[in-house]
Amino acid sequence: MLDRLERIAGAAGGYAELRLHRNTSRVVVMRQSAVIENRSTSLAGASARCHALGTFGFASVPGEDDAALAHVLGEARANADALGRHAAYTDRPLPKTAPGTGVYDYRTRRARLPASARLDLLKSLDARIRAACPGLLNVDLTLQELTIEKALATTEGARTFSASPRTVLIVRLDMQGTDGPVTLYDVLGGFGEFEDHDALLARAEAALGGLCEDLRRKAEGVFPAAGFHDVVLDSDLAGILAHEAIGHTCEADLVLAGSVAGGRIGQRVASEKITLTDQAGRGFDGGSTIAIHVDDEGTPCRDVAIIERGVLKGYLNNKAMAQELEAEPTGNARAFTFADEPIVRMRSTCIMPGADTLADMIGAVERGYYLKRSSNGQADLTSEFMFGVVCGYEIVNGRLGRAIRDTTISGVAFDVLQAVTHVGDTMKWSNGGFCGKKTLIPVGMGGPAIKTKLNVGGR
Repeated sequence: MLDRLERIAGAAGGYAELRLHRNTSRVVVMRQSAVIENRSTSLAGASARCHALGTFGFASVPGEDDAALAHVLGEARANADALGRHAAYTDRPLPKTAPGTGVYDYRTRRARLPASARLDLLKSLDARIRAACPGLLNVDLTLQELTIEKALATTEGARTFSASPRTVLIVRLDMQGTDGPVTLYDVLGGFGEFEDHDALLARAEAALGGLCEDLRRKAEGVFPAAGFHDVVLDSDLAGILAHEAIGHTCEADLVLAGSVAGGRIGQRVASEKITLTDQAGRGFDGGSTIAIHVDDEGTPCRDVAIIERGVLKGYLNNKAMAQELEAEPTGNARAFTFADEPIVRMRSTCIMPGADTLADMIGAVERGYYLKRSSNGQADLTSEFMFGVVCGYEIVNGRLGRAIRDTTISGVAFDVLQAVTHVGDTMKWSNGGFCGKKTLIPVGMGGPAIKTKLNVGGR
């Protein structure tokens, strides 16, 4: 496959990238003990990108044979030539890196299980949930599998194949509260194919007690007092903060678009307890739910220290953005499907763990909140953010109190990080993170719990 790509790409007559790309997914959904969705999809094709007269031309086609590859390469070359003739680009060479090479195939080595095994897992889990948590209004179980396969060859010598799978089980429970239904969910699973997660049912059962207890307490919970509070953000929210509110502002294309991180390299932007990185491979501890060794431009991926001990250190680049900023490509060019052009995307982004325990953090709060789970979040280029919170507790005199109902938190991320006084010693990666910048793409995000100050919404 790689020989074929390399041979055809070599006929481009200049810089070229040629990629074969296949996404295979399966989704099974059970609601109220009935299967309401069971589908498998495969999206495959080829794409090419050429560089000429200072600009890129891109093309894609839903085909994988030699004729399709030659056609898409010709279209990409024609697009680059046309754009270059009609735009005021400077014809500078792209920054060069060592070519990315290697085979990174993480598909299962175990015997394939029948489709019925997925249904059996959901049926067993549904029965155990109903036995363990009587009185539920609804049980939603969703099993999602996604494997992304890419083969890439470039005229700069990159030759690489990767297959990165992820399996996620989402458990969503509804219960009647004092003034209406309340909902809580958990996400289990992570890196690997379904066959690699033989302990998924056991893990779900182990998490069930805590999930049901949180839901029962939430059903009797109170709304938080709106205002500026001391908070302990558990790892789920710390990971979203790292990705949404900080990571995006340090993507080079958004830096050039005017993000708050522009021009601040070398400046203190956070507490000295904060080190925030975007990592290659499967992260520093091998625990991320994605694996990226070579990006979709053929650049070897490397770890990027975005913030180091509170000081802004670097941005995330692809080749074009590195050229603009006179920097080195970092291996952050990613595309989700064969029809997508690679753009600057995060990989596995996290706040690095510190030395504090969760008990120490909660004990240091006289009056505030412990926030455990988020629903969603967004941030703008100023790093101002708003996230939903679906599980949390009051903290009174250093002890956990009543559960709280759904609320929001908001603030300016760099201010929130400057207010950090504690960083937890236990790292956790999100099991099923996605990023929605232009197109969806799987990402790793995580961190330890942190103690800081921010705005908490009320009723």
